[in-house]
Amino acid sequence: MRACPAAEAPALTQLSALVLEDEWPARNLLVELLRGTGEFGNLAAVATVQEAKQVLECGELGIQVVFADIRLTGRPDDVSGLQWVRSLQALPQPPMVVLATAVAHHAVEGFELGAVDYLLKPYAEQRVQRCVERLLSRHRSATEPSSPLRLVARDQNALVFLEVEGMLAFEAADRLTYVHHDKGKYCIDLSLQAIDALLESQSLRVHRNWLVAPHQVRSLARDSGELVLRVGETLVVPVSRDRARAVREQLLKGAIGIRTRH
Repeated sequence: MRACPAAEAPALTQLSALVLEDEWPARNLLVELLRGTGEFGNLAAVATVQEAKQVLECGELGIQVVFADIRLTGRPDDVSGLQWVRSLQALPQPPMVVLATAVAHHAVEGFELGAVDYLLKPYAEQRVQRCVERLLSRHRSATEPSSPLRLVARDQNALVFLEVEGMLAFEAADRLTYVHHDKGKYCIDLSLQAIDALLESQSLRVHRNWLVAPHQVRSLARDSGELVLRVGETLVVPVSRDRARAVREQLLKGAIGIRTRH
């Protein structure tokens, strides 16, 4: 086994990450984009699953995040990136996982393994930045003392404080963002992107203009050929075609009662 890489002392708010990517140009680009965010102290990059295992077994870097290419080229008997990610779940403290893929639907299986996010190739700077923001939010929520989270919205000249449990959905319309809550509909200052990063598993992106609270979804059905969700008692939310499969998979995750297609 090769010697462990030397570990630097990262800032308290920085993350330690491992990039598993077998294509040299893609690996270097992702490392460059991650370093450019300024959010990573230790950052290791490898081309094979064997090298990735060595980095984790070494333990010196304290890897908190793994960026893993789903489809690695190599010998037919090599372990795929997805198989290796699955094996990480057996670790006492599994790292956060971000999947890298050339096709979006390949990421669905990864989400079933608890992946935080996925990145489509070729890597784009803004998309990587959003991914890192989500990782930081997940990391802080796991390490900081928990406190009740409330939504703050606007109702004309008043600030309205809303309980998260009552939120139904968030809608982007007319350059504004609205929260649909069981107390009413209000304007909110955050973008859908920011809300999704902050709420994480408490929100589900179903359309470019809609986020929903999964626990409030009552039904998934087709209406005039379009897939829609009924959220709460009366709210009907459209599901975009490109997100339909992932939305269905997420809603069925952890549910019992019907057969799921494999």
